[in-house]
Amino acid sequence: MGKNSKDKRDLYYRRAKEEGYRARSAFKLLQMNEQFALFDDISKVVDLCAAPGSWCQVLTSEIKKDKKIVAVDLQPMTPIDGVTCLQADITHPKTLQKILDIFDGEKADFVCSDGAPDVTGLHDLDEYIQAQLVLSALQLTTCILKPGGKFVAKIFRGRDIDLLYNQLNHLFETVICAKPRSSRGSSLEAFVVCLNYQPPKDWNPQLKLNQSTEEFFENVDIGKAKNVQYFDLNDDERSIVKFLACGDLNDGDSDATYTLDKERIVLPPVQMPTAPPYKEALEMKRKGLAR
Repeated sequence: MGKNSKDKRDLYYRRAKEEGYRARSAFKLLQMNEQFALFDDISKVVDLCAAPGSWCQVLTSEIKKDKKIVAVDLQPMTPIDGVTCLQADITHPKTLQKILDIFDGEKADFVCSDGAPDVTGLHDLDEYIQAQLVLSALQLTTCILKPGGKFVAKIFRGRDIDLLYNQLNHLFETVICAKPRSSRGSSLEAFVVCLNYQPPKDWNPQLKLNQSTEEFFENVDIGKAKNVQYFDLNDDERSIVKFLACGDLNDGDSDATYTLDKERIVLPPVQMPTAPPYKEALEMKRKGLAR
C-alpha cells in the first residue's frame, strides 16, 4: 500500500496499514469468511490474480493446519511465508500443472480471485470484461478444485450479471452474491461465493492453449453460445441468487471518511509496489520518449 491514496481517511485503508496487510481488500475476505465460514476444513488453497498478496496474508493467518497455499499472478509478488508464488498466466496449461505438482497431484479445497481489469467507467464494458476474467479463473478452477470445494471471485454487478450466475449454477450447488462492508457501496464490485462444487459426471476439463472460455465449457452447456436464448427471457425467468451483506453493522463504513486525531502518526507503506504499471511510462518520460 503506497502513500498516494484517493482518501487517506478511509478507515479500512488505515486499518490495513496498522494490521500489516498489503491492501484493504484483506478485510473483504475476512468479512466473507465471517458470513460463510470459507476457511473451515480446508488446507489446499489457490489465490488467483493474487498481487499484492493481502488475501494470501489472510489465508496464511487463518488456516492453521497442513496448509498449502499457491498464489498466481502475472505481476511479480514479494514473497509471503507459507505461500508459493507463481508469476504465471492463469489460462496457460503449464500453470495448471505447476499447481498440481505443488499439491502432489491432489486437488484444492478452495480457489479465490480478487482480480479485476483497469476499469473504463463504461459499466457495461467493465461488467463484460470482468465476467470474462471470472470465466477464465473458473476454467482453471474446474481443473484443480475437488468436488465439494469452494470458489470466490470478484464480479461487477450490472444489467446482465444474472447470466454469469446462471453459468455458475451449473457447477455449484449454491451461488450467492456477497457485498462485504469493506467494499464501497458506491462501487459495482461484489463477490460470487460458490459452495459445493459439483462437476458434471464424465466431464474431464482440460486447459488448452489459446482456447476460448466458450470452447472450454462447450460440453457442459454453459458457454455463451448455449445461453444466447437466455437474453430473450422475461425478467421473472432470469436467474436470481441471494444477495448478502457481510460484516458487522457496527464496523466502519467504507464510503465514509473519519477524522484523524491531531497526534496521528503517518504510516509508511506496508509493501512497496514491485512492478507498478506506470514505471515504464516514467522511464520513457525521463528519456524524452514520452510527453
